[in-house]
Amino acid sequence: MNEPVQKAGKAAAQIAPAAVKVPARRGRPPKAPVPDQEAEPGRTNDPERTMADILAVATSEFAAKGLAGARIDEIAALTRTSKRMIYYYFESKEGLYIAVLEDAYSRIRRIEAALHLEDLPPEEALRTLVGFTFDYQLANPDFIRLVMNENMHKGEFISRSSTIIALNVPIITAVQQVYERGVAAGVFRPDVDAVDLHMSISALSFFNVANRHTFGAIFKRTLDTPEAVAARRASVVDMVVRFLRA
Repeated sequence: MNEPVQKAGKAAAQIAPAAVKVPARRGRPPKAPVPDQEAEPGRTNDPERTMADILAVATSEFAAKGLAGARIDEIAALTRTSKRMIYYYFESKEGLYIAVLEDAYSRIRRIEAALHLEDLPPEEALRTLVGFTFDYQLANPDFIRLVMNENMHKGEFISRSSTIIALNVPIITAVQQVYERGVAAGVFRPDVDAVDLHMSISALSFFNVANRHTFGAIFKRTLDTPEAVAARRASVVDMVVRFLRA
């Protein structure tokens, strides 16, 4: 397997939600700590840590139960804080849900930026990006579930977030630059749209997680063995590369 792609896969698998810096929502800095007599005794007032804890638990809750099914009471109990503090930081259940979406997109986009695709030859850069996308989505099923849930809402809450829209500009720019370098070098064919290419990469990686159980049940295949995952990964990378080759 290509060494840069291997490194990208390891980065995708090793990222931990607790290590992520919480993005300030709607351009506002985190609020100062508020006294919370309902919180567990002895818990220190650390806004950044508290918000990160809440986001980590809320991510799992919203991914598993959706916006309608998740309960602020349960999130408060699991984070050893209170509804009052959650509302203080995030204003509402919908505000917390949007913050979770922002955090999820922030994480993947930050790692993509660290791939340094500009330092690689075009085809190698493309293979690295596709391999990373496949590995990241495989290692982060909660991200897939959040996206599926938000699609059930027809993108209503993502549309409210200027942060998410801004976060996704760099990946399109990166795809465009890799593609244009490949066209200039004569290795990629012309007339491919960068957003369409990004959609194809995402779709091939997304389906592998979102539809694994139904696809496996229908066609009587076990799709989660290391051998099956490696074979599917190689197929996805090759499909995208062959699609672009001149």
